[in-house]
Amino acid sequence: MREDPGPGTRGSGPAFGPLQFQLVLLRRMADHQPGLVEDALRELGVQRGEMREANRRWQAMLRSPRRGGARPPHRSVLGPPETTGERRVGDLTFEAATWPVPLWPDLRFEVLAAPGGAVWNEWLVRAPGAPGPVLRTVADLRPWSCTVDEVARAFPPARPMEGTAPTRWQLAFTAPDATGGRREHVAEFTWGLLQRLVR
Repeated sequence: MREDPGPGTRGSGPAFGPLQFQLVLLRRMADHQPGLVEDALRELGVQRGEMREANRRWQAMLRSPRRGGARPPHRSVLGPPETTGERRVGDLTFEAATWPVPLWPDLRFEVLAAPGGAVWNEWLVRAPGAPGPVLRTVADLRPWSCTVDEVARAFPPARPMEGTAPTRWQLAFTAPDATGGRREHVAEFTWGLLQRLVR
């Protein structure tokens, strides 16, 4: 069953709403987890072509001169945030806003925006009160099971690394295997969600 597109920006095509935004998230994940993405597309009742079209429209919105300055289009697409608040990172203060993501009920999409609206960071985080995964060994790191922050907290000290593309991050850390032997690993995340172990 297709989900209600909800709020969105209207143009020549159907409204761009929460469903299409989820397709944007999936488009970046398809490079590393095509099987999981195919399962998600079936759950949403859409075809791969619709995913590509949603991504094209999202990129066009981000580049549009009519967008109104630096403020991101998340509110017009996703509606009012579920939560808002301030987040300090070093000496900087950001507005933090989160929205539910039906594909991942225990996660929220978080946007950190600087004064004036410019996006500093946007990714998936664990929803308040939702139990996170138990991460004891590297075998517990399954695709789509955990976020950047959860892996970093489970295996300190973790070192952030530049990702291979926008919306991707890598994290270097040391974790035990099933036998207890500790090795260095690098995990890759898309939109903050674990996709794969690079090593």
